[in-house]
Amino acid sequence: MSGRTHLPSGLVTFLFTDIEGSTRLAQMLGAGYRPVLHEHREVIRRALSKADGVELFTEGDSLFVAFPDASTALAACAEAQRALAAHHWPSPEARPRVRMGLHTGFAEPYGGEYTSPEVHRAARVAAAAHGGQILCSAATAAQAGLGEDALGHATWLLDLGLHRLRGFDGCERIFQLVGPGLERQFPRPRTIDAPAHNLPVQTTRFIGRAAERAAVRDLISRHRLVTVVGAGGAGKTRVAVEAAGEIVERFGDGVWFADLSAVANGDLVDVSVAAALGLRPEPGRAVAQTIADHVRDRRLLVVLDTSDAQLPAARRLVARLLAAGPEVAVLATSREPLGLAGEVVWRIPPLSTEAAIGGGFSDAVALLVDRASAARGGRPVEPGDIGHLTRVAKALEGLPLALELAAARLRLLSAAQLADRIGDVLGTLDAGSRLAPAPQEASDRHRTMQAAVGWSYRTLDPRSARLLRWLSVFASPVDLPAIEWLHDGDPLDPLATLVDKSLLQAEAGATNATYRMLDPIRAYAARLLLDAGEEESARERHVSWCLQAAHDAYLDADGRPVTLSLYTLDPLADELRAALHWTVTRGSARQGLALAGSMDQWWRERGLVREGRMWLFRLYERISATGEPVPDAELAAAYHMHSLHAGADGETVEELRFSQRAESAARRAGDPGLIARILAARGAPLLEMGRTEEVERLSREVIGWSEEQGVAGEALSAVYALAQLLWRRGALDEAADLLASARPLENSRPLERGRRTVDMLLGMVALSRGDLVGAHDHLIVALRSRMTHGFHLKVCETLNAVAVRCLLADDPETAARLFGAAQTARIRLRCSAGPFAAYWTEQQATLRVSMGDAAFDAAYAAGGTLSLEESVALALTIEHPDLMAGSIRFSTVE
Repeated sequence: MSGRTHLPSGLVTFLFTDIEGSTRLAQMLGAGYRPVLHEHREVIRRALSKADGVELFTEGDSLFVAFPDASTALAACAEAQRALAAHHWPSPEARPRVRMGLHTGFAEPYGGEYTSPEVHRAARVAAAAHGGQILCSAATAAQAGLGEDALGHATWLLDLGLHRLRGFDGCERIFQLVGPGLERQFPRPRTIDAPAHNLPVQTTRFIGRAAERAAVRDLISRHRLVTVVGAGGAGKTRVAVEAAGEIVERFGDGVWFADLSAVANGDLVDVSVAAALGLRPEPGRAVAQTIADHVRDRRLLVVLDTSDAQLPAARRLVARLLAAGPEVAVLATSREPLGLAGEVVWRIPPLSTEAAIGGGFSDAVALLVDRASAARGGRPVEPGDIGHLTRVAKALEGLPLALELAAARLRLLSAAQLADRIGDVLGTLDAGSRLAPAPQEASDRHRTMQAAVGWSYRTLDPRSARLLRWLSVFASPVDLPAIEWLHDGDPLDPLATLVDKSLLQAEAGATNATYRMLDPIRAYAARLLLDAGEEESARERHVSWCLQAAHDAYLDADGRPVTLSLYTLDPLADELRAALHWTVTRGSARQGLALAGSMDQWWRERGLVREGRMWLFRLYERISATGEPVPDAELAAAYHMHSLHAGADGETVEELRFSQRAESAARRAGDPGLIARILAARGAPLLEMGRTEEVERLSREVIGWSEEQGVAGEALSAVYALAQLLWRRGALDEAADLLASARPLENSRPLERGRRTVDMLLGMVALSRGDLVGAHDHLIVALRSRMTHGFHLKVCETLNAVAVRCLLADDPETAARLFGAAQTARIRLRCSAGPFAAYWTEQQATLRVSMGDAAFDAAYAAGGTLSLEESVALALTIEHPDLMAGSIRFSTVE
């Protein structure tokens, strides 16, 4: 540095430095303090020697330097801090933590010194800094420039906001110098309006989590030890910091944040917390005792972040803190509980992916939109991208780290491209990274999803690690019996470990608990399963479990056949799809056909027949490629199912083609029941094609033949087709007799009786007869049963019939609403109008004429806004004809 003979003038940048906690450091080092003080001055002077600054005076541990250029001064300070960090000190505790503050203003030297108030402002900026931090005023920032180009590669100024400096009116905008080799995370600047805390300043906006912040605040007010537990990247630290920042005023002696993620070993946990409290180790005295003495008579909150990094040491220190004073509270974040008496464990949920009340973004989508805008240089997200980002948010299950990483990918990909690729979670979010890399620094654990999950995985014992890998084959939450099926031996101990470490989420249910793995964790565990050479064994066992679970869905608790409810298959759907994927790629196609068969009616009634046909086509290809032998009876059942799916999708030609294939395979198998079932189902497409004579001949032949073979129940579809044909012809008495004879058969078949097709068709016969009472009774029974057992496609058909019943009862408003509701549900289920389409159209035309276009359209549109459940509820509130005004059923007879 230059001598004092050439003091800069005009716009001068002033620098003040001093050692944070110098008094305590001097007390601790004793005679060793003077050499440390001297070395610290020399290190700083060497670093500043190349800058064109002038050292004005040295007093105690302080230096005062003037520079003619702001950017040169900032660069010199950065070099000085790096040199101090790299210097070899007598011990880690002896390293001086130097704070630096700069301000630029107009000043002229007089008598070898400056008398400008700008000097005092620079001193106040320095006083606001923390050890290791470089702060500057807005004036310095303006002269130096705020971008990286002005300050050098990767070095820039972070805006810390407006602050009041002691002795000055108004507020000063303070900036922190950020760059390679410089610490970045510091407490708030020490200005006179700053509350007593050292919570880290966040560089991004906090989105959502209002309920979670309130929950944590409430727990801290009622309990002395609260641990926020969650998976890596779940947002534990951010929620804890935000919640603590909102209650600083409750703790008169401050809120103090200590990050244990960078602590190399357990012995340094006490030192890290002491530093957060402004304490330094004292020779000959345990650091934990120094901390305990400090907090004994104080009311303060310690926020202990990433406690799981050094869990045993953190547990010991927290116990010591709580025992030291009754007004001490601890808010910890961890991937597993501390396990101390009195601990309240609060498991952080993922960000909500459901739209906010009033139609706003969900928290997950709002975060993704905010970060996506930042990733694209502040440009707002296009409205057309919202749907794609919503898909991404749901695929990532609201995990904040995954959402942040996804937003960063929007620098390279469009929202649509990101949504299309998000099925490969790790490949999309962690492109270019290695599997489960060991973080070079603690902060690296959040740079990729693999590193975040790997941080927890490396702490697992072998049994827990194996269970995590094998559980990745499940696509949805599972219960304990499912885990026991998959796992050799008792899984409770490793299962508890995975829950404690937040790799699984335990969710209490009405009868039992289920265990859920977030998709990013599942993707990581699946890669480990493959690398461990265990994938084939785990997937095959999962397929076996799926087959058993699907089989059990058709049985009651005692193993007897029960009326099929498709609601029992709803929670299994994702598991069955995952098992199907294995069978069409590397597993047994024969098992795949069995899985597909278990989903037959579910696919049809949920409007997913195209998905069902897609799986069947892939299974045929697998059989062709592998040559796997499949019995003719099983092939016939698959072709028959394919035929039914094609018919439900309006593909009549494909329906008949696969029906013929099914018949050929069934005849080779020699199974009368299967033959009857296939031939009986052929009546529906023939009726759709108008081949009525063929329908009648085929149906009567199949009904008669099945009775001879003792498999009459398998020919029910022929009964239904013939009854529909007779109804169309107006042969209502014959249709009614035929259906009445079929009722015992339907009631004897668990797969059929929930649909109540006999009641539905008898209701149609009653409508044609003008029998309002009979129509109401049969249709309501059919509607209630179909909805109760989950036959949603059949529900649409029944709603149309109930609408006709309302039309006959002179209730046109309800009739139009039900027609509109049925049409909306049919479109949502992506299904054809069914065998009664022409009849519904005819009845709607009659209704439109009687109501007028405007009234009909209004009521029809109102029905279209109803959900399926609301539509059924409306139909079930229709009054029975015998209870309507004017009914003679219960009137007094004179």
